[in-house]
Amino acid sequence: MASPIGSMNNVKIFVLYLMRNINYPLDFVTINEIVMQTDYIMYLDFAVAFHEMLDGELICEEGTNERGEPLYAVTSRGAMVAEQLRSDLLPSILDRSLACALRHLDFKRRGITVDCSSEPLGNQTFRVSFIIREKDKILMQTSVNVDSEYRSRQMRENFRERPDVIYRGILALLTGNVNYLFDK
Repeated sequence: MASPIGSMNNVKIFVLYLMRNINYPLDFVTINEIVMQTDYIMYLDFAVAFHEMLDGELICEEGTNERGEPLYAVTSRGAMVAEQLRSDLLPSILDRSLACALRHLDFKRRGITVDCSSEPLGNQTFRVSFIIREKDKILMQTSVNVDSEYRSRQMRENFRERPDVIYRGILALLTGNVNYLFDK
């Protein structure tokens, strides 16, 4: 088992929890994408768990999407398993993962993509670049020079986890809606 979340049962509980709380059918690729929003589950573990959940009638096919691919939903049995066993996982892991999944689905629906990268500048400094695009329009593009690779990595991880919060924060700062920051 390679997933940081632990056993195959934990992987199933995690997936069932996300699917149950999203509360509408999703195709396999989208389920995989929302599960992969955090680093708690490895793809191979997800794939095995997914098929075991299908075989165990914890999830079922429920229609098809516009491309004719099957959509999957949690069965009543799967909902019961997710509810009864979710205490095996830390609530903070489940909450954070659900927030990431919901943001991903909203971003996907709107065609929003995020990207960030860093490059060394010399003297142990790094330029960290951030971009948020909605379809083919750039919503935000900025870069920051930082003093260490560690800080660069921290900023990239934070941006990947919460691009919506960072975007709203930058807008609030630039429009003056956070004047408490400027109090003396």
